[in-house]
Amino acid sequence: QVQLVESGGGLVQAGGSLRVSCAASGNIFSLDTMGWYRQAPGSQRQLVATIISSGSTNYADSVKGRFTISRDNAKRTVYLQMNSLKPEDSARYYCYARVKGRWGSPWADYWGQGTQVTVSS
Repeated sequence: QVQLVESGGGLVQAGGSLRVSCAASGNIFSLDTMGWYRQAPGSQRQLVATIISSGSTNYADSVKGRFTISRDNAKRTVYLQMNSLKPEDSARYYCYARVKGRWGSPWADYWGQGTQVTVSS
């Protein structure tokens, strides 16, 4: 099994910054894409940003220029630096990882429990 443990959420005023982290552990042979999604009450979960093992990134248009995703492959950890936060960024942020448990096994998708980010106006 694979565990994704997020940390770093919290309450911040509009215009402020937060960094969330997600560490992967468990039965991991290879990590491919890691990323962050978010879900606000009454809304569907949506992509925030992803990063593949080579470092190539992808961002939702709503966060481009404000959020930065990065990863430390040795630590199996992905980070999301969030700057210039807006009230509409408030949501539960979920870590995602695509993992291969052993050589030759198929890729599997895993999710963390989520960490709450609240931005006050």
